[in-house]
Amino acid sequence: MRDFPYDYGYALLMLGRLDGRLGNSPAADIWLARSRLKGAAMLASSAGIPITVAELEDWICGRRPPPRHSEGLNDPLSVAALVHFALSANDSLLDPVARATLNISRSLLDDRKEAELWGAEDLVRFGPAWRSVQSALEAPYPAVSLEAVAERLIAAREQLQAPVAGGQLLTTADGRQFRLDPRRPDLGWVIACHVPAALKACGLAMRHLPPFVDMGRFPSEDVDALAEQLAAMIARQASEGLRELDRIERRVSRLPQELEVTKRSKAPLLMRLELAYPGLSRMAAARLLGISHQGVTKLMRRISSRTKEGGG
Repeated sequence: MRDFPYDYGYALLMLGRLDGRLGNSPAADIWLARSRLKGAAMLASSAGIPITVAELEDWICGRRPPPRHSEGLNDPLSVAALVHFALSANDSLLDPVARATLNISRSLLDDRKEAELWGAEDLVRFGPAWRSVQSALEAPYPAVSLEAVAERLIAAREQLQAPVAGGQLLTTADGRQFRLDPRRPDLGWVIACHVPAALKACGLAMRHLPPFVDMGRFPSEDVDALAEQLAAMIARQASEGLRELDRIERRVSRLPQELEVTKRSKAPLLMRLELAYPGLSRMAAARLLGISHQGVTKLMRRISSRTKEGGG
């Protein structure tokens, strides 16, 4: 086994703990659902369109249109398109829990349709780069190491920095001419989208971990320095992920165990959905559970009553 430096060793230890816990946790589905939104919010900040997890929850639960869609801001891309790219990067066919939670999310709000509605141009502008980086970062790695991932991330970024045309030529009133520096969109968020997939493809993780996208807007272009940044990010996000998983598991364990329901009752599933998507509307819950609005209202009242009786 490789002798990792202390920081690397700690980061990989915490990554392994989170990865292993998720493999057996009764709250893994809830953690994944909430972590997808956390990862999308971090990617939005990297792309220069800061939003909060609460704003994403409001949108997904049907309480508002996409964040920032009507604020008159000169955003580099729409939130709807970015969220679609973020969710699609974690679209794992091999993980049944990840697939199930993504299907539930898309039953609430289909990111594919929303992206076509609110950000069709962005899908065309950024789609080729997104697919190119995906192919590069999910290809086989020569070694299981953070340095190997760092090298691949740097290569992917260089691949995206294609030459651009000269900047706009401006002429002043006295006849002098200036050419503005050419600008290209910052595509760091595109690369960050696929860091969880890179960690899995390299063999450092067993599954896609959505919060592991917090690379900042200006990651280093030096392999060793970037590997250190990756280690710091992994340690930070894994530690936060473990704390969040502990919190969710405690809440799951406190759910009323005796609701006096039959095995076919929708109450336990509704309670888990409310943990995954706080503020879930009755209409959305009814659609997910396949029951009437009146049925969901009755279930919510019953659950609330039992929770109060149990001291929750």
